[in-house]
Amino acid sequence: MFAVIKTGGKQYRVAPADLIRVDRLDGETGDAIAFDEVMMVGGDSGTTVGGPLVDGAKVTAEIVEQTRNDTILVLKKRRRKNSKNSRGHRQQMTVVRIGDILADGKAAPAKAKPKKAEKPAAPKPEAAPEAAPVEADTSGDDLKKLSGVGPVLEKKLHGLGVTSFDQIAAWTDEDIARIDEALDFKGRIEREDWIGQAKQFIADRG
Repeated sequence: MFAVIKTGGKQYRVAPADLIRVDRLDGETGDAIAFDEVMMVGGDSGTTVGGPLVDGAKVTAEIVEQTRNDTILVLKKRRRKNSKNSRGHRQQMTVVRIGDILADGKAAPAKAKPKKAEKPAAPKPEAAPEAAPVEADTSGDDLKKLSGVGPVLEKKLHGLGVTSFDQIAAWTDEDIARIDEALDFKGRIEREDWIGQAKQFIADRG
């Protein structure tokens, strides 16, 4: 599912779990925000185009970082007056991670994703017992220490039964594929080396 949102006078095509840079928004890292100016919503059931906005549609997101763009040089020069002026400018930006796309007040992705996760759910009960003994020993690790994990994503991991670094460090390829599909990560777990990070946190814990 995807949506086209408008913020800061610009339009962005977004999908769940996408990271985008937008003009500075109020808030701090980890804060939940919502984009109400949704101009288009598309998915398996079709595409809805607003006029100009889609009624009742909303896109939720989480602030990942408050940052600034690279410096650009602004040069002004007057002909035949031997006069010029140059200044640097760094635009303030906010990096956000897209959460859910709500169309017409309905949590469309929340309904669609469980259906996809239910099909592979049958062969997965075997993976759950592997994580169970670890969970009993060290439940309650701060998963937000992992790269790119905020409060919202931590709750989703808890909902899937992932609560400790020991569980993550023991993930198999099947576990990674299951979590990746359930949260639509698109290979992010391996890309950001969560298993390596978890092992390092365990080592630091002593």
